[in-house]
Amino acid sequence: MLSLDKHYMVKDLFGQALYDFFKGVKGNKLWIHNKYGPKEEMPMDVYFRIDDEMPDMELLAIEKCYGKVLDIGAGAGSHALILQQKGLAVTALDISGLAVNIMKERGVADAVEGDIYNYGPEKYDTLLLMMNGIGLTGTIQQFRLFLWHANQLLNQGGQLLFDSSDIAYLYNYNIPVGDNYYGEIAYQYAYKGQKTDWFKWLYIDKNQLIATANAEGWTVEILLEDDMDQYLARLTRTT
Repeated sequence: MLSLDKHYMVKDLFGQALYDFFKGVKGNKLWIHNKYGPKEEMPMDVYFRIDDEMPDMELLAIEKCYGKVLDIGAGAGSHALILQQKGLAVTALDISGLAVNIMKERGVADAVEGDIYNYGPEKYDTLLLMMNGIGLTGTIQQFRLFLWHANQLLNQGGQLLFDSSDIAYLYNYNIPVGDNYYGEIAYQYAYKGQKTDWFKWLYIDKNQLIATANAEGWTVEILLEDDMDQYLARLTRTT
């Protein structure tokens, strides 16, 4: 079975950087390399925000959660903690064991290490992926596989909530023509002199999302859009 987070399994540099930040270890930066421009620093503090520091899109997603929630790619557990405070039963899933350790230390009641594609058979009412967590699928084809697996994890009447964005601006809105979808971006983490393998991260534009999800038997509702081509989507099964 395909893994959403193959790059983590080689070297959990993201988890190590997150854990170092949590423990107050200073002097190292997590860099993310790409193939369209200069490397960028990955800020760690955003993974430890409280609700007052979160953007409207994330707060709306949290507000729309109901029933039993699976927070996929939960990171440091900030969204899971808020859902717990709201009284919802939430499982926080991450493939990084170090991230899971952080969540447990921060008070997440049910933090689990695992790969979403191998996770089950428990069922949920809400599947949540925040901070472009759906990007973990990497490609349109793997996104289709994710939708199939998500259907196996949802109770009748369940929902899939995630945010993503259209990155056509990277190409000055002149979308390249080729075999690969322009939102399938190659990245590589670098931390403390180590690097991961290159991995794909998916940014799926709204129209592509609707077309792909509809073809796989899902209805798409866009709950919020901003002026940066970001949006929050809710997907539910049509059958």
